[in-house]
Amino acid sequence: MTVPTPVTAPGGALPALLVEAFAERPCSGNGAAVVLLHQPLDATVLQAVAASLQQSETAFLLCIGERWLLRWFTPTCEVELCGHATLAATLALGHWGLLEPGTCLALHSRSGPLAVALEPGRPDAARIELPAGVLQPVAAEPALLAYLQRHLGVAPEACWHSTLNYRVVLLPAAAPLAGAHLPAAELPQPVRPGLVLMQALTEGSTATVLGRPCHYQLRFLAPGLGIPEDPVTGSAHALVAPWWLQRLGLSAVVGWQCSHRAGGMVCEAASSGMIRLCGAGHLLWDGTLRLGPWPRGERPSGACDRQPPASGAGWHSLLP
Repeated sequence: MTVPTPVTAPGGALPALLVEAFAERPCSGNGAAVVLLHQPLDATVLQAVAASLQQSETAFLLCIGERWLLRWFTPTCEVELCGHATLAATLALGHWGLLEPGTCLALHSRSGPLAVALEPGRPDAARIELPAGVLQPVAAEPALLAYLQRHLGVAPEACWHSTLNYRVVLLPAAAPLAGAHLPAAELPQPVRPGLVLMQALTEGSTATVLGRPCHYQLRFLAPGLGIPEDPVTGSAHALVAPWWLQRLGLSAVVGWQCSHRAGGMVCEAASSGMIRLCGAGHLLWDGTLRLGPWPRGERPSGACDRQPPASGAGWHSLLP
């Protein structure tokens, strides 16, 4: 691989683009900006760029030696894992001519190395491997039960907490999940870092991903991350896919996210023990990011309920 000629940053020009991830048509799925860095930049700068771009996630790629590093920022904080921005970063590498279809690449992140590849014969599709996480059964809090009754008119069939700090709720298949108004501001504090509401899809569903019918659908609210509702969330599907694989007795399940910018992915267990997600993405714009001189000591605005990941040695802490 050949990285584009380095420029002086942050005062120079950086390749940047926006991919609508887990979408097969324009103006759907989950938008993620991707920025290609030529040298390490401080988290303060990265956070300010993400706040300016105002996507649910901005992915920053950096090549050190032969290894590719990846970090994700919402408009208000850095996060430890992001599926749709990982898919976007993979498609960006292909667009920039830095990754060939069918070639597996490890992106080193705060969640460890993530295996990614472009789908042969489909320049708009890629596959990524994400940690599955663990679901632990819990009782739903009275405030959460009241929220579900108020906005969906149902009680949950099951409830779990997870190692990703997301709460997962299984709803009856008849619950009006797709069309419901779900105000994130009303979520009780314990579930503000992330709430997954999911249900089985009936045979009459018309949702498909890469030509395959969907088995389940979900919505994801995360006001604690500065995201009232995430359109399509790879980490949430990777978290719940093992449960659906076991429940349905299938080798692969197709998940749909019925948000206002719907999209989905094919999910299967990888030999690595992780979950492989396959989905498409639409390149909405491609251009150059220009950063002027950065005032020393200036901090970006915004607030995040979650404590930022430990920075360690910055970018180099991601190296094995």
